[in-house]
Amino acid sequence: MSAAILSRRLPGYDQPALDAMVEELFCALPEAGRIVPGCTVLLKPNLLAKHAPDKGVTTHPNVVRAVARAVKRRGAGRVILADSPGGVYNPALMQSLYKVSGMAAVCEQEGLELYTACQWGTRPVPGGRVAGEFTLLEPVLQADVIIDLPKLKTHVMTGCTAAVKNLFGCIPGLQKTEWHMRFPDKERFGHMLVDLLLTVQPDFAILDGITAMEGDGPGGGVPRYAGVLLAGGDLPAMDLACCHIIGLDPMRVPYLAAAHERGLCPAAFDPAWVQGEPIAPIPGWQLPSSFTGGGSGSTDFAEKVPAPLRPLAKKAEGLIAPHPVIAQGKCIGCGKCAEICPQHTIVVGKTARIRAGGCIRCFCCHEVCPVKAIDVKQLKLFKL
Repeated sequence: MSAAILSRRLPGYDQPALDAMVEELFCALPEAGRIVPGCTVLLKPNLLAKHAPDKGVTTHPNVVRAVARAVKRRGAGRVILADSPGGVYNPALMQSLYKVSGMAAVCEQEGLELYTACQWGTRPVPGGRVAGEFTLLEPVLQADVIIDLPKLKTHVMTGCTAAVKNLFGCIPGLQKTEWHMRFPDKERFGHMLVDLLLTVQPDFAILDGITAMEGDGPGGGVPRYAGVLLAGGDLPAMDLACCHIIGLDPMRVPYLAAAHERGLCPAAFDPAWVQGEPIAPIPGWQLPSSFTGGGSGSTDFAEKVPAPLRPLAKKAEGLIAPHPVIAQGKCIGCGKCAEICPQHTIVVGKTARIRAGGCIRCFCCHEVCPVKAIDVKQLKLFKL
């Protein structure tokens, strides 16, 4: 494998500095040459939920602005910004999310098309391992060039979310929950994300790692300064670099383990891939509660216990593995968690409650909770 990852350091989101740095990245990226006069370009940011830019949850609007300007300099005919976060997907909710995240202002000021039609179609998976076709947002199906604009964050289900995982937002709204239902085990879910990567085929990614997220991401963690922009056309390689930065064994990330199994990436990051500033681990990066037990190579909880106990661990996994718990004192009873739950195990009265036995630990509820009222817990007796 000969991956090229462009790495640049930036102290913040100063727009002139970002504009200059992103233009430098475009000039160095061979894939940026696919942007030709008159083509349609899709910008796909990470817009998980309704959060202001300083929360470290969404791709920063200044990064999107800098990328849009670089694209327009190359003569693109249409530049569209589109995403589909978890939960209900309709024009009114998307307008609200775009406004809070700062994307609406960027689109208005830079002359971009802000996609709110909320239409979709299907595309077959070329040589899919677990999926035959995907339902994808209309702009994904229509674009000549797709630029992935992920955010560097931890993730309670996958450990890390970056360039590859950001493509899950190409699937409209609550249809994402159907994929969680089909693949509740992390290994097959990882293969589904690789199938999605091979179906969407983004041209390249520019990753916002200036202010990232640690802890119980992708929405409930804590912003953490990392000061880095990464760019490249090899998305699994970029995510290996992200794991290197946060100190996470990439083979514990389901989609990277799946990509490695399928020959799409090695098992570890190679510093020789980097062009520009060296990529180094940041000491003390807080991993998600569900990943703080150590171990490598497996995302299966039972594999972490001694071999003689594994059959028992398999039976008890629903109890002893990390799982979402609603903090009743914080819950406002908005119902967003119940709305997105693929197994419909959450009931909402004055506050929300998770019914025992049905949870598949996809942590979708944790992702969408607007007040961080859903924690990730593990029984102390079994905590590894």
